[in-house]
Amino acid sequence: MSTQTESSTKRSRSVIYIVAMTLLVVFAVVALLNFRQARETQQSLTKADQLIATIESAGGTAPSREQIARVLGDDGGAVCANPNNALSRATFLSQLTNGATGPGNRPVIANARIAIGEVAIIKVYCPDQLAEFQQFINDLKTYRTGGA
Repeated sequence: MSTQTESSTKRSRSVIYIVAMTLLVVFAVVALLNFRQARETQQSLTKADQLIATIESAGGTAPSREQIARVLGDDGGAVCANPNNALSRATFLSQLTNGATGPGNRPVIANARIAIGEVAIIKVYCPDQLAEFQQFINDLKTYRTGGA
């Protein structure tokens, strides 16, 4: 078995490497732009409008339409992945604390308005999960302040 002697020059190999890297960067940029564009579909913008209306009718202040569409997409993102499993509920409950860190962290009786955003997201993006999640929220001990 014999091998061929390398006949390409260092310059021609460098040109190939530079062209290949340039194409790789161009393809990566195009893929990134297409991913962002696909994420903000018309359906996600429509659902974002519904969520904004729901939050504002409850007396809250909603983020911008584009922010909601980017974060929740058209399927509700992580909120609707499984809002009624133990980990999701534990994560929600971990937010209802006194704000201390470490050993000073304690659960509190939270304001009833605290769950408005989460319930609104579930109502718009995954209404099939709403009844069970609403029961979980109703079982929480909360208090109401002026306007809530």
